[in-house]
Amino acid sequence: MAQVGAVRDYLMGLQERICSTLEAIDGEQRFRRDEMPREGGGVSRPHVLEDGAICEKAAVNFTHTTGNRMPPAATERRPDLAGGSYEAVSISLIVHPRNPYAPTCHANYRFFIASPPAESADPEPVWWFGGGFDLTPYYGFEEDAVHWHRTAREACLPFGEGLHERLKKDCDEYFYLPHRQEARGIGGLFFDDFEEGGFERAFEFVRSVGDAFLLAYPPILNRRKDTPYGERERAFQLYRRGRYAEFNLLHDRGTRFGLQAATRVESVLASMPPLVAWRYDWQPEPGSAEAALLTDFLEPRDWLADE
Repeated sequence: MAQVGAVRDYLMGLQERICSTLEAIDGEQRFRRDEMPREGGGVSRPHVLEDGAICEKAAVNFTHTTGNRMPPAATERRPDLAGGSYEAVSISLIVHPRNPYAPTCHANYRFFIASPPAESADPEPVWWFGGGFDLTPYYGFEEDAVHWHRTAREACLPFGEGLHERLKKDCDEYFYLPHRQEARGIGGLFFDDFEEGGFERAFEFVRSVGDAFLLAYPPILNRRKDTPYGERERAFQLYRRGRYAEFNLLHDRGTRFGLQAATRVESVLASMPPLVAWRYDWQPEPGSAEAALLTDFLEPRDWLADE
């Protein structure tokens, strides 16, 4: 369908723009660019950079998937589509910097067209967008948090009053570890089942948020990548990466969808950090920079209240 082709072209171009930007910042390693055909005419294009000077690991993966049955992770919010066929294009990315003062970031953008099962009362295909971006710092900087959320707000402004506030709230609620009663990071934007204004308007919004990632994250990475650090900061980074791994494996719908859709496991789990540590019942020292991450940054707040 023409809609799928238009979104596919945009996402494949965005994948290359993001990879080129990260390669320029890293200055040492380049992405390994693989391309593998999928059944039904789809394709998987995982791009992975490892052991860079700045990016300890980065993955920017594009997937075009077709299937005869919607995976359960995709029908949790749309049970009427269970058993139907679908076509999906998506890009999912993660950057795990080497420097503990540089935050991890995540973004994904996806488009679905699904056909209800034949016995459905309404057999017409339906479509929707989903995605967003979020930031996971290990050491918090208000300057970075304000820049991140300001860029997110500016991407939303042309598309309606209150949209940014709504998608920020959805992001805070989604990237939350209920078993820890703790946020994964400082949030950003999260949207699902997005079809507001029709296809052209919704696609324009997704392009705005996709392009905004390149305005939001590279300045922060450049600002923090050369900050001096020692063993204490590195140990805390690896400890906090454990929270990232827990969320991806226990709660992330994208991870479950990829596994249920028989996507290549290496691609699905490319988002996992290269090194991680768990420490039994560890608590940060009161008043430390490590404690401030929990008290000052991971509690949801309006970072733009003073603007």
